[in-house]
Amino acid sequence: MSKLSVRTYSRYSGEAVRLLGKMIRSGRKERGLTTQDLADRAGVSRSMLQRIERGVPTVGIGSVFEVAAIVGVKLFDADGRGLERLSRQVDDRLALLPKSVRSRDREVIDDF
Repeated sequence: MSKLSVRTYSRYSGEAVRLLGKMIRSGRKERGLTTQDLADRAGVSRSMLQRIERGVPTVGIGSVFEVAAIVGVKLFDADGRGLERLSRQVDDRLALLPKSVRSRDREVIDDF
């Protein structure tokens, strides 16, 4: 039997994921949706939706974002146009940064 590796998350990440899950649960209840109704609309299983609402950090981010969008949880505090604007700003920033970053662990041997 193989050992499962356990991934640990920072306290900040854990709290953020749980908060997002609570916001999604609140949005679902405010809209009068059952877990099965929302799961069907999002194209995920009911058990996955329950993990999302509990704030399990291993759930796929695409699924979490889709569920959040359906129940009206704003991500990045922006609407569709705002997200496009933010995306362009990040693209501009990325264009100024190096294409790749290399580890600086190598010791330079310059004894000739």
